[in-house]
Amino acid sequence: MRKKIIITVIVIAIIILGILLNNKNIFSNAEESKSAQEETPIAQQNLTIDEKVDKIVASMSKTEKIGQMVMIGIQGTKVDDDSLYMLHQFHMGGVILFDRNMESPEQVKQLTSDLQTQSNEKVPLFIGVDEEGGDVVRMAEKLTPPPSQKEIGATGDIEQAKTWAIKTAKSLKEMGINVNFAPVADVGSNDNRSYSTDVNTVINFVKAAATGYQQENIIYSLKHFPGIGKGQVDSHVEISSIDASKDVLMAEDILPFKTIINENKPEDYFILVSHLNYPALDEEYPASLSSKIMTDLLRNELGYKGIIITDDMEMGAVANHNDFKTVGVNAVKAGADIVLVCHEYQHEQDVYLGLLDAVDNGEISQQRIDESVKRIVKAKLLHLYQ
Repeated sequence: MRKKIIITVIVIAIIILGILLNNKNIFSNAEESKSAQEETPIAQQNLTIDEKVDKIVASMSKTEKIGQMVMIGIQGTKVDDDSLYMLHQFHMGGVILFDRNMESPEQVKQLTSDLQTQSNEKVPLFIGVDEEGGDVVRMAEKLTPPPSQKEIGATGDIEQAKTWAIKTAKSLKEMGINVNFAPVADVGSNDNRSYSTDVNTVINFVKAAATGYQQENIIYSLKHFPGIGKGQVDSHVEISSIDASKDVLMAEDILPFKTIINENKPEDYFILVSHLNYPALDEEYPASLSSKIMTDLLRNELGYKGIIITDDMEMGAVANHNDFKTVGVNAVKAGADIVLVCHEYQHEQDVYLGLLDAVDNGEISQQRIDESVKRIVKAKLLHLYQ
């Protein structure tokens, strides 16, 4: 009897040991699987796009998030200590290039590659340029610049807008540029930058250009919301007002933007907001600092869910009346996702540090920052991983 008890105990012990070893293997395999999942970049993990966005944003520090909301200009044709300092110290999420940065397609391609590889951020940089056509082009002697939008519109051939958008997108992508600040959606501007003085013509040509950029998977940017075609003063120099009624603005200037919003995916494009005053929409603030225009009108009334970016904050229309520590804060509080600062490193730092202070003192909530960063990260996941 005693022998049977001993045998039974041994059998039970063997069974228990087997169970424990098997569970250990199960947990070990689960841990290994979890570890492998964590080692795989989030962008490549088997998750939905929104799950990836949430996971990436959750992994970011406060300073990284704020950096995603500032797009800057840099100096020189190569990555240097100053530009690296801006990227590493302030985690800037985007760079806009000008002729000062561009000598040849080969040099630009090297510059954009170095910027991306040396930025050390969790998502790639937006790298943008103003390649509208006509007078607003970059590196005109080394690229084949598009005609002005007025010239394209004057042909009456809507396909020309699509054709030039495709050509432009291809040449920019070849150089590592992933955002073009075009097309101009203004109706009847005075400087050849608008397709037409007729709103329906502008709508048709802007739609065609948008289709071309979408075909090439490059982010485009409609500008300058809510429309500067009626403006009389260059906002690079000083602020001015457009005194049209809201009904007129909605039926003319805003209609091209509204059409694209209704017919296109919000992750495919930015809307760049002007620095002009529109008293019928906001009696106090210019569009780029106006919650009535960016949040109430563009977000809520028109239903735009994509990225709102300001025009360059160093333009006289804003810079002459604001300091850089507060202007970015006011733009974000009003509804902007990205603050554009194109030239001076000190101004770019001030915008960033102003935003950081505003988050630290509770003037801007963490939730508000997360809203913008999620839009930014989603657009980057959809367009910058190719």
